[in-house]
Amino acid sequence: MAPRTPYSHNQAMTALLARYTVSLVQHSDDLARALVDSDLDRILDLSHKLKGSAGGYGFDSISQAAAMIEHETLMIEADISQITSRVEDLISLCRNPIKDVNGGSDVHSE
Repeated sequence: MAPRTPYSHNQAMTALLARYTVSLVQHSDDLARALVDSDLDRILDLSHKLKGSAGGYGFDSISQAAAMIEHETLMIEADISQITSRVEDLISLCRNPIKDVNGGSDVHSE
């Protein structure tokens, strides 16, 4: 079931939101693999995509976490050890988006 959002009255948008929340699990798996592989380029790519898509669907905390990782990864001397905990936090947010929404920090109910 998709979280309640300002779009809850729109069936098409509710369906898109439900699919997106499912896709967040895949994003979290991809991030976990990139972290294990110490692949900063992949982490940068994934965080950039999550920053935009999560924000577009109203998952502000996921978008903000991804933006922070993107920023830190772009730093000239970025090191995987410096961003590991932030990536792990983002993975957790992606795996529990409904909890995040119900916590009131992301999508607001009508």
